[in-house]
Amino acid sequence: MSAEERLAERRERLIAAAYTLYSDPGFPETTIEKLCAAARISNRAFYECFSGRNELMQALHDRCVQETLASVAKAVEQAPDTLFSRVEAGLAGYITFVTEDRRRARIMHLEVRRAGDCLTTSRQKAVKAFTKIIEANIFDLPDTIEANRHLLSLGLIGAIQELLIEWVLAEDPPQVDSLISTAVHIFHRSFVL
Repeated sequence: MSAEERLAERRERLIAAAYTLYSDPGFPETTIEKLCAAARISNRAFYECFSGRNELMQALHDRCVQETLASVAKAVEQAPDTLFSRVEAGLAGYITFVTEDRRRARIMHLEVRRAGDCLTTSRQKAVKAFTKIIEANIFDLPDTIEANRHLLSLGLIGAIQELLIEWVLAEDPPQVDSLISTAVHIFHRSFVL
């Protein structure tokens, strides 16, 4: 392996370790030593890949977001070309993909907040990307709706985030189908008079 290939391989091992450890026990509780032990690399090798835990968390969060964006875009693209079909496909695609792996849901909706200010920009970038998808698919919104489409999209994202935090933290989490139907109901109540 070349030096670049070794570095890339170490980065992937660290991201895999962070995917597990940042979701349980969580970002604040995960030390660099724990990450290095799980990835089977030295502390020195860690710092060749990342400047610290925050940068690793950002790389992991960005990857989760990109994978989810791709999944949602595919679901919307394959949906019938009506407002409600596109939105329902997007909501179902998002919630289903995020909940397929509890670690992904926890990182994207809980640990990103627990990481603090270091991920504010990354989180805002993710919200902006998901807002764009929603806005792009509500272009035929009835003219009777006077609310700002951007703010409606942000409100829908906030509601979905809270539903997923509940799913992550609840002792008896709601069924995924229930999360999807609730998100669809919120959309219908928000966007239809």
